[in-house]
Amino acid sequence: MNETNLFKHVDVNQFNHDLLRWFYENKRDLPWRKTQNPYYIWISEIMLQQTQVDTVIPYYERFIKTFPTMEDLAYADEETVLKNWEGLGYYSRARNLQQGVREVVEEYDAKIPETRKEILSLKGVGPYTSGAILSIAYNVPEPAVDGNVMRVLSRVFMIDDDITKVKTKKHFEDIVYRLIPHTDPSGFNQSLMELGALVCKPRQPECLTCPLQKHCLAYDEGVQHEFPVKKKKTKPKPMSYIVLIIYNSKKQILIEKRPENGLLANLWQFPMIQIEDDSQITHGEQIITKNIKGVTDIENTKKQFFHQFSHLKWSLNLFRANLLVKETWERGKWVDRGDLELYPFPVSHQKIIQTLI
Repeated sequence: MNETNLFKHVDVNQFNHDLLRWFYENKRDLPWRKTQNPYYIWISEIMLQQTQVDTVIPYYERFIKTFPTMEDLAYADEETVLKNWEGLGYYSRARNLQQGVREVVEEYDAKIPETRKEILSLKGVGPYTSGAILSIAYNVPEPAVDGNVMRVLSRVFMIDDDITKVKTKKHFEDIVYRLIPHTDPSGFNQSLMELGALVCKPRQPECLTCPLQKHCLAYDEGVQHEFPVKKKKTKPKPMSYIVLIIYNSKKQILIEKRPENGLLANLWQFPMIQIEDDSQITHGEQIITKNIKGVTDIENTKKQFFHQFSHLKWSLNLFRANLLVKETWERGKWVDRGDLELYPFPVSHQKIIQTLI
């Protein structure tokens, strides 16, 4: 459907009136909606990527309390930043946010720029985050297209393009440019996102209470469940590990820091040994002694933990052991059990910490 035909059935003024009226009557009371501070809005938008609203709220409130100004975040120790992000996952978001904020402090005198081009030049800021900051903080009519927005608009206009493709997202941005009212771009962008979160849901859209029902082609045709069109995800690759809780003679526990680049960069973990699959656990003792010199009293706890990333599924098999011989351990250190909480661990290893006595 070309752009001209796309808008034939929609009265844009009425569309916006119905949507914004619903939003101001039904919007959730969220902490980042109580400010127009672009720095705080930036933090909230990064946290909300890949994470549920209810999960984000306490993290957001703690984060802005710990780093109330851009200077506080820009020059904070990275480990402190990661510790405050611990549990949210996708840790590259935190690193990119800190680097982007540092760029603003050093290049823009701690004032987030008000143009799309300049904001997009910042580390970790893409079209969505740029549009969200510009529209919500500065009331600039820029699109902020996320999954919720694409779902709503794909149903309203019956757009059957694959939403995982970059060109499709660009198409939705063009549509928002046509729709967004210059009088209230902040409310418009937030209302589309809110509608997708509360009403126009992925599997059970509440069409009977939707303010855009009379504008929606998919509802009119009874095919709302067929939109949006999205290619099937690749099944996550399974990866199995032995995870070791290693004690020394002082009953301290060995932890190690992950590499500076790649998955979960710079987070702390218990030593891990990759194995072909979980069937190798029966040979766990031999595998451990082959990989780590000087370990004794190896015990299979029979505890298994699973953690799924977008592209990987970890199976973590927990063993205990003692290491009485002093060994050099690159990127590692011995810590007391009570001090583990001082270090940022990935969620999978936080689960393991909770089982330690």
